[in-house]
Amino acid sequence: MRILKNFIFLFLFFISLFFAEKALSQDRQTGRSFSSRSEIIAQNGMAATRHPLATQIAVDILKQGGTAIDAAIAANAMLGVVAPMSCGIGGDLFAIVWDEKTQQLYGLNASGRSPKSLTREYFIENGYDSIPLRGPLPVSVPGTVDGWFELHDKFGQLRMEEILSPAIQYAREGHPVHELVAYYFKDAESLSKFPNFSETYMPNGRMPQKGEIFKNQDLANTYERIAKGGREVFYRGEIAETITEYMKEHGGFLSYEDLATHSSDWIDPVSANYRGYDVWQLPPNGQGIATLQILNIMEGYDVQNMGFGSAEYIHHFVEAKKLAFEDRAYFYADMEFAEIPIDWLISKEYADERRKLIDPDRASIRYDPGDPDVSNTIILTVADKDGNMISLIQSNYYGMGSGMIPYGLGFALQNRGAGFNLKEGYSNTYEPNKRPFHTIIPGFITKDGDPFMSWGVKGGDFQPLGQAQIIMNLIDFGMNLQEAGDAPRISHSGSSQPTGEKMADGGIVHLESGFGWETIRELIQKGHTIQWRLGGMGGYQAIMYDKINDVYYGASEFRKDGQAAGY
Repeated sequence: MRILKNFIFLFLFFISLFFAEKALSQDRQTGRSFSSRSEIIAQNGMAATRHPLATQIAVDILKQGGTAIDAAIAANAMLGVVAPMSCGIGGDLFAIVWDEKTQQLYGLNASGRSPKSLTREYFIENGYDSIPLRGPLPVSVPGTVDGWFELHDKFGQLRMEEILSPAIQYAREGHPVHELVAYYFKDAESLSKFPNFSETYMPNGRMPQKGEIFKNQDLANTYERIAKGGREVFYRGEIAETITEYMKEHGGFLSYEDLATHSSDWIDPVSANYRGYDVWQLPPNGQGIATLQILNIMEGYDVQNMGFGSAEYIHHFVEAKKLAFEDRAYFYADMEFAEIPIDWLISKEYADERRKLIDPDRASIRYDPGDPDVSNTIILTVADKDGNMISLIQSNYYGMGSGMIPYGLGFALQNRGAGFNLKEGYSNTYEPNKRPFHTIIPGFITKDGDPFMSWGVKGGDFQPLGQAQIIMNLIDFGMNLQEAGDAPRISHSGSSQPTGEKMADGGIVHLESGFGWETIRELIQKGHTIQWRLGGMGGYQAIMYDKINDVYYGASEFRKDGQAAGY
């Protein structure tokens, strides 16, 4: 009798294992087994940012009667305090805004231009084959503050003093350094060689550690000047004069005239429809339309039946990315200096042509760009009780920017100029007073003319890949907003770059943990080089509007310290 009971027990045990493995396999096909938590749901407003304190400030501003745009500015200012290695008023800004009153999307390009007095010949004559990543030479005009005031003038409600007050308080009184911020701070220690860097960010002779209280009195004072004096104090007043003197003293070219003549541009977003959803991006000098090009190519495949995480899906996705990035390297640039065939690049007809180049069984070594007939960042999104939504992305570029910190201001100047190409014949070739190629891209989706989702994914070159994967996770694989961001990601390095580097050997496919060994084996058989990757694929924040129930869903992925919250 005991033998029979044991047999029945073992039989039931192995049956349960079989069905558990089958269920897990099904979960892995949709990505559901990777969700770190449930979505956040709220009625009156929602904010999602990369830092909990910034999210809390955004929600507080909403509760005070501020618009989504007011709250986004407040959160961005706060992130400049608590995450200065990623963003700050020394950098640039892009945004897409849904205005409920006019039922329209508005795009803002608040990126700065190269110094008027710095020429390509200077770099060539001094032996540069690329623009250095650090120091005074890659510094371009910081556009963020002008972007704040453009957004506020058009869509704001509260006074700027109220909006910036929380960030000023935290900068003056201090805040505990979060673990991930401390990690990135450590990476920036080498910048101590630049003037005023250690005085600003190394008060104890080293970068701040996890849990330590970090204060930035200079930044608090700068924010106060901006709150009282507006954009003029930054671009034509004492802040502009301080930046000019500092750059001149240390071999830079950014001048008072460059700052005084700066302006942001309101631009029309462009879109492509993916299986019934209109995906919106800003046109270049950013890389947003690469997302649309990738999606257009992938729409021609039965992505759902390929299955999430399958070798077939990953192979076709990587090849679509390679095709889009060759066009990115050749065409994307400041549209005031280059004629870019955007309508053609994001057309379904062009995608059909490019898709024919993909071999379903073999990875490509390289592609050519099409022939027409004619990087550290923060992403945040906020929605308010009136239905307004904003996707705002802002950056100093690479790890605390140029490392150049003007005396007494408390922020680093960006190094976006390093995104230019010094070789002739490219749309993105360096010229004075020109906007460099940008990697940062906000994202927005509408469905049948109504707002559906405001979101973005940080990560330099990875951003179009991240955005495209999020959309396919939602639409093709049926994931919810949180699952779509938590599911393991695919990246690819080695494509030709707007700075001039060419793809030579097909590049490397980078995978996060969570993909099966059988998938990896099949990808290798197709000719892909595979590497595991930790980091560089994170920074997803999203808000989705549920029109039926009139509620917002919020998500912030596990790869960062971020938080989604509402009320």
